[in-house]
Parts: sequence; structure tokens; C-alpha cells
Amino acid sequence: MRVAVIGSGIVGAACALALVEGGAEVVVIDRVGVAGETSSRCEGNLLVSDKAPGAEADLAVASNAMWRVLAARLDAERPSSQPLTEFEAKGGIVVAFDGGEPALERFAEAQRATGIRAEAMDVAALAAAEPFLSREVVHAVHYPDDAQIQPSTATQALLDTAVRAGARLVIGEVTGALGRAGRPGRLSGVMTTAGPIEADVVVNCAGPWAGEVAARLGARLDIRPRRGVILVTTPMPQRVFHKVYDSDYVGAVGSGDAALQTSTVVESTPGGTVLIGSSRERVGFDDRPGVAPAAAIAAKAVRLFPFLEETLLLRSYFGFRPYAPDHLPVIGADPEIVGLVHATGHEGAGIGLAPATAELVVHAVLGAPTALDPTPFLPGRASLQETA
Repeated sequence: MRVAVIGSGIVGAACALALVEGGAEVVVIDRVGVAGETSSRCEGNLLVSDKAPGAEADLAVASNAMWRVLAARLDAERPSSQPLTEFEAKGGIVVAFDGGEPALERFAEAQRATGIRAEAMDVAALAAAEPFLSREVVHAVHYPDDAQIQPSTATQALLDTAVRAGARLVIGEVTGALGRAGRPGRLSGVMTTAGPIEADVVVNCAGPWAGEVAARLGARLDIRPRRGVILVTTPMPQRVFHKVYDSDYVGAVGSGDAALQTSTVVESTPGGTVLIGSSRERVGFDDRPGVAPAAAIAAKAVRLFPFLEETLLLRSYFGFRPYAPDHLPVIGADPEIVGLVHATGHEGAGIGLAPATAELVVHAVLGAPTALDPTPFLPGRASLQETA
């Protein structure tokens, strides 16, 4: 089985590794290089805490468990020149200010019913866990399974491992489809700026550009870019010990509003910097975010951790996330083009969902068994078509 994977972000890299280890001959195609776009412009969240009960939460729980094994393996097998994934099982703390406690607890209780570990924290426990947190916070829930990786180096580790197993990387842009003579509507590969690449199956892991790539291959896929901004402080002694975010983050994740939305997410990195997010807005591929998102993020972060007011920013950066209108990833065979499989639409959850997505792709392409239910994520689902 010859498989062409379009995109070398973390979803594409995870799919490439799973496919080559499943016995496929794999070519990964990317126009800029490994983790050159979305996967190097995000925080590296491995979250279950922000998932409402349902199909995506089930996928997140399964993928979270997979990451613990996968990260340990990638770090253990890495050549000396390859960086660590920086996997941290730090846990997450979701907090609420006055008035937000009932909604936060209702959300946590619904999650507990599905098996997500969500532990209420009293004021004393919260102060011990996060001593620099604002005393305005009146309620918190601890999610011990939330974790973190360095997304760019983890992506590189996945693809390097895939290449060592026999996959190859081609730098080029997909420009069109190769058709099969006498078989209209079936792919036999792709045309690229590096030349034609023949394949039995093409896997579209192009992230925010997956809709455009699908169109070039003759398919219809409603994936839209959603821009997000992140702030990075100068290095400092550690003062944030978990992934800490305000409960309004959950609402922003699930919103379909195109206008700017911000919510507070704060965490430390092994290098001593503090990452501060996040923002969401649908503005196409506009690469001029201006100062409004950064200013709103900073103001909310200072309310959560007052010491940040005196902290210097090292830089800010932004990236585009692949947004599906019904808020579920798109994973599986295209309903119209035979030989085309999609793996996109994860928005800000692609890092965390990558291993489980790869398992579903291998199931779709090679028929490998899986305990995961692929049905909610199929590209032909009614909820995706209705919102298009």
C-alpha cells in the first residue's frame, strides 16, 4: 500500500509513523518542512479538562493515554541529535472567579460521569498548589491527566522516527490530483511542485489549509483557519506549577463566533519562560494580528497571576488552527473521492489528539482494528454538511 500524507505537522507526522509501522510505503509531502506552520505556533496542550462529554472527549482520553507511552518511546529511542519531546504530566487546574463556581462544577460533574478525573479543590489546596495565584479565585478543579509537550520537537521526533522506519519526506506543494485512467473520482496520487507522486491512498493532514488542498484534489471540505495569539515571557524562577486556565476557556473553545475571543491560559515551560494564551478569531489567513489580542490576553493573565504585571515579554507569536464548523475533527475517507482520507479540523486540540487520530487513519487506510469509534468524525457526517 502506497500512501501519500499531505502535511508534516503533528497530525501528519503521527499518521506517517503509524502507517509505516502498519506496513505501508509512506511519502510525506509538505510545502515548508516539518512543523513549519501550526504545530510550531501553539502551546502543546494535551488536555482532557476542556472537553465536554461526547465523542471528542472520548478521543481525548484515549489519546492522552497514548501520549504517555508514545512520548516515553520517542525520548528513549531518539538519536543524540534529536531534542526531547519535553512531555510533562503536570496536570491542569481550571479556576473560577466569584460567580463562576456553579457552572464550573456542573461541567466537571458531567465529565466525571464519563470517566474524566476532575477533583474539586478547596482554598487551602489551591493555595498550596499555586501559591502565586490571585486570591480572587474562589473555586478550582484539578485535572491530573492534563499534560504538555513541546509541539515542534515532538513533531520532529515523530517524523524522524517514521523516516528511520522507511518513510520519506518530500518538500513541495500539492497542486492537483493524479487520476486513474478509466476510474473517474478515484485518486492515484498527487501532483506537486516537486513532481508527481503516485499513491494508492492520499491522507490530507494539511491543517488549516486542508479545505484548499481538498479542493485541489476535487473534494469538498469545510475547514476554515482560526487565528490564535500566544505571549511568551522572559525566563524566571518557576511560579506557575500546573497548566492553569480560567473556566471561560471552555466556552471559547466551543464557540463558533468569528469575532475575537480571549481566555486565560498560563503555564511554565522547562526553559523557565511562561506561556500565556489564548485568543481565537476567524479572519481568514490574515497574518497581521495587531496588538488587540495580545493586550486582552495580558490583561486577563494579570488578573489570574498578579506577578505577571511586572514581567517582561520575550515575544509573541500566532498561528492558524483548523476549524470545523461543528467543532469536531474530520477523520476518515472522503465521501466522494475514492482514495482520499482526511485528518484535520482539530482546531487547538490537534497536538493532544494526534495519536488517536493516527489510529483512526490506519483503521481507515489499512483496515487495522481499533477500539475507537470513527463514526462521529467521518467527513460525510450530517452535522458537518449542515453547517457548510
